[in-house]
Amino acid sequence: MENLKFWQQSLQHWCITKEERSNLKQRMTLQDSVNLEALNKHKQHLDDKYINLKQDMLTMYVPAQKKADLDEEMIVLLKRRDIAENLNKDLQFRHQRLQVISHTLNSWMKQNMRIPFQDVMERIRKTKAIYGDDSIIDELFEDDPNKTKEAIVMLYYIERFNELISLGEYERAACFAANSPKRILQNTGTMNKFKVIGKIRGKPLPLLLFFEAIFNTSQAFKRPINADLTLEGIKCGLSEERLDLVTHWVTQEKLTFSEKAGDAIFAYGEQHTYHKPRCLALAQIIYNECGLHKKALLCLCKQGQIHEAMEHIQQSKDINIDDLIQLITACPQIDFIKCLTEERDGKPPLLSFGLTLLHLFSVDMKKVGMGLLQELSESEKDVIEHLVMNDLFCSLEKWQEIANICLQNGFKNLFNDIMSTLRSQAGVSEISEDDTINVMEHVFW
Repeated sequence: MENLKFWQQSLQHWCITKEERSNLKQRMTLQDSVNLEALNKHKQHLDDKYINLKQDMLTMYVPAQKKADLDEEMIVLLKRRDIAENLNKDLQFRHQRLQVISHTLNSWMKQNMRIPFQDVMERIRKTKAIYGDDSIIDELFEDDPNKTKEAIVMLYYIERFNELISLGEYERAACFAANSPKRILQNTGTMNKFKVIGKIRGKPLPLLLFFEAIFNTSQAFKRPINADLTLEGIKCGLSEERLDLVTHWVTQEKLTFSEKAGDAIFAYGEQHTYHKPRCLALAQIIYNECGLHKKALLCLCKQGQIHEAMEHIQQSKDINIDDLIQLITACPQIDFIKCLTEERDGKPPLLSFGLTLLHLFSVDMKKVGMGLLQELSESEKDVIEHLVMNDLFCSLEKWQEIANICLQNGFKNLFNDIMSTLRSQAGVSEISEDDTINVMEHVFW
């Protein structure tokens, strides 16, 4: 209600009412309207009023964006308040435990330590007020002094980390988590605390600060960062368009790669054409590390590294014909298909040229198939004859189907060369569409 009254008073102050306009007309008579001194005086009056209005605008109004900034700041402060409240409850609980421990030990001292110390510790352990569910507290009661000291250090790191989060010092909290003993703060629980904070206008994403800190210190630990955190870190870096960071992490840091991590980078490259070459190289590193040779091979092909892809295929034992067919379907490069369908170092081709060509036309990849036919049509007749005669996996019936495709797409000379080769074989006649018998089956199979 007070705000409403304020705006009403402001509007009344700034708006010119009918009465004021009437008074203005009365003040400016016809004689005054042609009097330079009267006009100057009235102009000065208007200038003063303009200055007052401008001053009121500066002191009584704020930009609409300011409200949005304040709302966002309020959300951050509310989150910080919730974190501080949780920390306060935790500290109160710890304080209560310490009070019970102190009271028990003081009583034991006053009784001249008549009861064995181990019995006193057992009583403390059984006290529900201090037991709780914290496994670190159990280590405080270990007989080994080193373990007790270690547990105290861990407690300190946890408490200090929570304190930094509650104060909004996210960069320091990230560094604290990265350097925590035994990596007790390098887990999904800590990650989720940074994730809940969200984005803060004008500042780096707290979650990204966390991943930067733990990845940069990963070399100092014997065990690499686990696969879950690695994946989340890569996703975070990509979502913030920090491919430079992701590149550094993949190539330099001690991480645990997974297929999902490689897929995330691969997908990012498909969506961002400018970064595609680098993403393919990074994904290939991850796939090789995970032993995913088929996906690594796809990355090589998409990068145009045909020679390296062929070497990879020759060395790999788990890549079969079906895998190669899927590969050329996903990456239909004519040069790569030619390498797969040609003899290599005196060895037979990895794929049948004829069957590969028919596959391309069957899966609506006619453009690639036409490219292969164009190159084949430019070859000498003896090359075509050699190809037809030595393609052991493509039957005569299939070759006549290929010849018909050539004729339908304007490669009449290639059609004649293929049919001439088929007819020239002893005891072989042209196969009609109704003939379902493969007369050379005993030769090719």
